[in-house]
Amino acid sequence: FFFFFFFHLSQHRQTMGITRDRDYKKRPTGGRQSLSRHKRKFCMGRPAAMTKLGAERVHQVRARGGLIKNRALRLDAGNFAWPSESVTRRTRILGATYNASNGEYVRTNTLVKNTVVQIDATPFRQWYETKWGIALGKKAKKGTTETTTEPEAPKSKSLQKKIVRGNQHVIDPHVDEQFTQGRLYALICSRPGQHGVADGYILEGKELDFYIRKMKHRRGGGEKA
Repeated sequence: FFFFFFFHLSQHRQTMGITRDRDYKKRPTGGRQSLSRHKRKFCMGRPAAMTKLGAERVHQVRARGGLIKNRALRLDAGNFAWPSESVTRRTRILGATYNASNGEYVRTNTLVKNTVVQIDATPFRQWYETKWGIALGKKAKKGTTETTTEPEAPKSKSLQKKIVRGNQHVIDPHVDEQFTQGRLYALICSRPGQHGVADGYILEGKELDFYIRKMKHRRGGGEKA
């Protein structure tokens, strides 16, 4: 009986799960630390969710104290904010384009916090056209000039004022260019494996320029960014 008990205990210790405790890590110098106690359940960790791009699939996991975590296994949409315009819309996630921690996440379309993704620009283009009366991402067809326009329907004074304000309203040139392609660069700032959602915001300004340089550097095979 004692042999079986100690054999089972030794096997259990060898197959212990993931831990978040610092005691089982090495010192900064590389040496091992002497253990003052065995593992505790409150130090328990779990495997990463590794959320993929696909039809929404979220599991609930009970954690310590009755806390319920929403473990997203697959997601295909999220709520994204446009900071300069103070508007948020739910839109489709088209794919991962950059991840600073692991380039493999881009190939496998893994959604984690701080992943740069491309999202569908349609909801934001429709909102902008409703708000300012200007359709983003439309280019004039070849062989046509701006002077040859069809007679416009009569517009109210409020609509005319809105169009004037829209013409004076300026957005980031890089963002305006992305509307032509129908895809916007955005950054995920939620934790899909903990919260069950992939929410974020559209990249603009210096932050967008920074990530564009990083993506060109990675695609170019080591050129200076």
